[in-house]
Amino acid sequence: MSVRINTNAAAINTHRHVVNNARVQARNLEKLSSGHKVNRGVDGPAHIQIGEQIRSQTASLKQAIDNSESTISLMQTGEAALDEVSRALIQARAIATHAANSGTNSEYMFQADQLEIDNIINEVNTIAANTQYGKNFLLDGSRAGNGVTTGEHLEFLEGTNKGKSSGLGGHEVKITQAGVRSQVVGSVQLTQSMIDEGEQITITEGGRTVNFKTQEGLNVEQTLNELGLAIKSAGLDVDLLKPEGSSDAEDVDGALPQFINIRHKNYGSEHQFQVATNTAGLLSAQGDVPDWIQNGLDVEGEIAGEEATGRGQVLTGDLGAGVAEDIQVRYTGEKAPEGGVAGTVTFMQNSLQFQIGHNENHRTSISFKSVKAATLGRGVENTSGFKNIDEISVMDGDKAKDAMQVIDKAIEEIASTRGNMGAFQKNTLESNLNFLRIAHENALSSESVVRDADMAAEMAAYTRNQIVMESSIAMLAQANQRPLSMLKLLG
Repeated sequence: MSVRINTNAAAINTHRHVVNNARVQARNLEKLSSGHKVNRGVDGPAHIQIGEQIRSQTASLKQAIDNSESTISLMQTGEAALDEVSRALIQARAIATHAANSGTNSEYMFQADQLEIDNIINEVNTIAANTQYGKNFLLDGSRAGNGVTTGEHLEFLEGTNKGKSSGLGGHEVKITQAGVRSQVVGSVQLTQSMIDEGEQITITEGGRTVNFKTQEGLNVEQTLNELGLAIKSAGLDVDLLKPEGSSDAEDVDGALPQFINIRHKNYGSEHQFQVATNTAGLLSAQGDVPDWIQNGLDVEGEIAGEEATGRGQVLTGDLGAGVAEDIQVRYTGEKAPEGGVAGTVTFMQNSLQFQIGHNENHRTSISFKSVKAATLGRGVENTSGFKNIDEISVMDGDKAKDAMQVIDKAIEEIASTRGNMGAFQKNTLESNLNFLRIAHENALSSESVVRDADMAAEMAAYTRNQIVMESSIAMLAQANQRPLSMLKLLG
């Protein structure tokens, strides 16, 4: 065996093992102290890439959960305000019902009822103007689709979060069929002889029926007035119109024969009524055989070149359509305009947008309709001419009855809005929130598999490396002692 003192190969080899063992032990200590088996790229290049992606996803999911919870809080704020509006409208309905009982009311009671109605309207407007979440006002109409129309008979109603902004030029509105009310005009005139014989006229609408029998001695004009009063008292949504046409006979004290003309108050195919008369042709085609009068028509047309759905006088952009989805306009003309173009609707989308997912496209939106008094209860046909609840009056019994119809429409609108908000919260937000929480749990679990250290295994490895390290240091000491044996040869 050759012996060399200039190069201690055994010591060099042992030193290399000591250095390697020290490096391994240092990584063991890092894993044990951090709890992660991958702390840097060198620990696992593939694992570090996957781990960072999962970490990003986990953080985004957690923020999406927070976003969804904040959005639910916003919806709850709006719901609470709408509940108060609904309560106020129900109170207004009760007051209008009281005022309609005109037989027991005095002038002062009408005034007191009107004062209370005015206070309720102010309360509704206050809620609409001041309900907010953060800096976002929810019920004043600023967070909905807003629009204006051109055209004499065209009126913008609303647009949901699905509608697209139109730009300055607006969406062109074409009308091919105007809304029509169900109507019947007798082919046989009401004569004095029919009246004296006791003609039976029956009209049914909306579950309410008028059974009217003519009275001997009353002339034609008086009989028609009595029929009109009976229809009004029964609350039927039909009008007895001014008779069309007359016989060539001379009018003697209101005895001139007249055609009976009855028309539904509301436009559209869904509004119908039933008539029956003893005399064939007076209203019903056959004597004592009821006829359903269902010749009303819904408006038909297009918005922005897209076919729209008509209901009564209201034209709505079809579900799944392009830019005009859910945009609503009302056409009040009696016939379609020449050329079909009724005007334009310029629409601006101002709905609230929410990021409720970890992906950039996982977004949703909702429009908050205005609940200002001037926007509630619109479109109700009434003799008082009330266009919305802001205009209602209960200063006499007839006005109170019309006010009840307008308030009923407003209550229905608020209930519909609350229903839509509730559906959005339950089916979109809360359902999505549950999904996000499950996804977040799964992402955390995946991240743990990729990044977290097995502490028991790492501790076992550390103990083993510590023993090996101490052993290698001891052997390095022994290797360093080998050249000393040469001193014995020199002695």
